[in-house]
Amino acid sequence: MRLLIQPEAGVAPLIKGIDGAKKTIEIAIFRFDHADIQRALERAVERGVSVHALIADTNHSEEKNLRKLEMDLLSAGIEVSRTADDLLRHHYKFMIIDRRVLYILTFNYTHLDIEHSRSFGLVVDHPEAVEEACRLFSADVRRQPYKVGLKNFVVSPLNAREQLAHFIKGAERQLFIYDPEVSDRAMIRLLRDRVRAGVEIRIIGRVVKPYEDFDPGRLMRMRFHTRTILRDRREAFLGSQSLREPELDKRRELGMIVHDHETVHSLVKVFESDWAGMEPARHEGRKEVKQGAKTLKKAVKAIVRELPLAPIVENALKHAAGEVPNFELRGNDLRHNLTDVVKEAVEDAVAGIVRKGISARV
Repeated sequence: MRLLIQPEAGVAPLIKGIDGAKKTIEIAIFRFDHADIQRALERAVERGVSVHALIADTNHSEEKNLRKLEMDLLSAGIEVSRTADDLLRHHYKFMIIDRRVLYILTFNYTHLDIEHSRSFGLVVDHPEAVEEACRLFSADVRRQPYKVGLKNFVVSPLNAREQLAHFIKGAERQLFIYDPEVSDRAMIRLLRDRVRAGVEIRIIGRVVKPYEDFDPGRLMRMRFHTRTILRDRREAFLGSQSLREPELDKRRELGMIVHDHETVHSLVKVFESDWAGMEPARHEGRKEVKQGAKTLKKAVKAIVRELPLAPIVENALKHAAGEVPNFELRGNDLRHNLTDVVKEAVEDAVAGIVRKGISARV
């Protein structure tokens, strides 16, 4: 098992894996704009490797980009499948080389995620894990039911809530968490219970409506795009799902619980370094609150101008903005992170409404 730490590792390990493929490459894509990875996939086809891309049906209202990617890959001789639309979205990111090596990624195949964001990936050659990923890929390509067959595989919406709840409950001393939004009530209750049991909890990210037991979270100066939980410095969860109801119960997500000492030790070192460089969220005085509100309103107005939002969604946006009082980001950082949060929340909400409407008419 090998750990990829972004942005330090960059794109080179992915290119090396693709260039080393002899027979097959299977890759699940949610977002993709990295030309170097695309060229590597095209080179693989040229030397006779069978490349199969499973592309998300929808992605942050950027379906045009996804459909263009499909056409570009097809023209290069890459087999392309599209995920089903039975879930809010397929948000996982993974790649299988020659059905021997599995890359489980918490980042997308984009310049922003790979080169400018804190994120992680696992390179796994354990036969059981690779076989399980092949089963998942095959089932989702064929749009057939899939049942998780490996204990440490965390797949939403099938076993993620159960597995992550069990993982959190098992903490005896510490939980270190990277998560852009911890908002699931049941998970927050579990974290609260651990605090009361004497467990130290540090969260890089944000807890929605935190209880007094919680530090409301800390925000990195560097953008981060990972969901990672470290337990007692002995085990780790890396994946694509936040502790957020849609990502646990309504979307396809993939993660893995690992016990490898070297991997966990490296993750703890990175977390502690990131944590040391941040200031905790704090209760602000009236002047700071007023200024922060003005900054937030400007960011919200900019997003409204860019997104084709109906009035009902604009109301949802205002509600979402009201949920981020502790964000200490400024300028472009605030704009970028708020845009990501709003796009995901709006798309999930609207998709849910549409599906309910369809079900009611059937």
